[in-house]
Amino acid sequence: MRADCARCFGLCCVVPAFAASADFAIDKPAGRACPHLRDDFRCGIHATLRDRGFPGCTVFDCFGAGQQVSQVTFGGRNWRAEPRLAPQMFAVFPVMRDLHELLWYLTEAIALHPPGPRADELRAVQNQTARLTQATPDALLALDVAGHRRYVNDLLRQTSELVRSGLGGGAEYRGADLIGADLRGADLRGASLRGAYLIGADLRGVDLRGADLTGADLRGADLRGADLTGAIFLVQAQLDAARGDASTRLPPALSRPVHWPASASGGPGPARPPAPSRSRSGSRGGRGRPGRRRR
Repeated sequence: MRADCARCFGLCCVVPAFAASADFAIDKPAGRACPHLRDDFRCGIHATLRDRGFPGCTVFDCFGAGQQVSQVTFGGRNWRAEPRLAPQMFAVFPVMRDLHELLWYLTEAIALHPPGPRADELRAVQNQTARLTQATPDALLALDVAGHRRYVNDLLRQTSELVRSGLGGGAEYRGADLIGADLRGADLRGASLRGAYLIGADLRGVDLRGADLTGADLRGADLRGADLTGAIFLVQAQLDAARGDASTRLPPALSRPVHWPASASGGPGPARPPAPSRSRSGSRGGRGRPGRRRR
């Protein structure tokens, strides 16, 4: 479930819309190619995206959906050579991304679960989801992705509860507004941070082992010195959007973002009481589903 940009027709550079902001230097409507997309479907400024004002591009992850749509669903036919394919190809891409994201979570859930009926159910759903990725464009567009996501999300939630119960449970911060919160010294081991807003939060030195980070918004969160080795349902895009350094401990399946300093850059400083948990249910949408869209 990893992106292979060399086998994709630049779909993430065409399909999403974005607006000039801290994440993107320009406005771009949905379905229009970014001006930096080259004729070979590669990014012309990939090595300097952050310096050029496009950090949002560096944190997007298609989970391998791009090459699946390009090489399997459409059999290597591309939207530039055959413009009539563009509307359908662009509509299929977000559907495929949803399915591939679910496969990522299901793979982790299976690894976390002990053998038994629930693990068997997870494998069955994983196989079902994998089969859906092989469907025709028309079948993919007719798929009830939201319904499938709700079903998978319930299984992931049960897995999370099982894993965290083995740690004695943890604090409940699901959907909490923790934007800019100073969480140094907070007990977050085994906590539920599903869908929490942690934008710009100070998590330096915090123990996040066993914490459920499904869909948590970690943009600009300070993870220097934090221990994420046992965090569950954490994806690469969340790390890429956060701040960290060589002292940040990561799960083995994820990589240290290239823009993080290669050395430790400071301790956590004095701990302060954590900010209170304030629910923001109903805002920004998608609270009941794994992952969160940023583009």
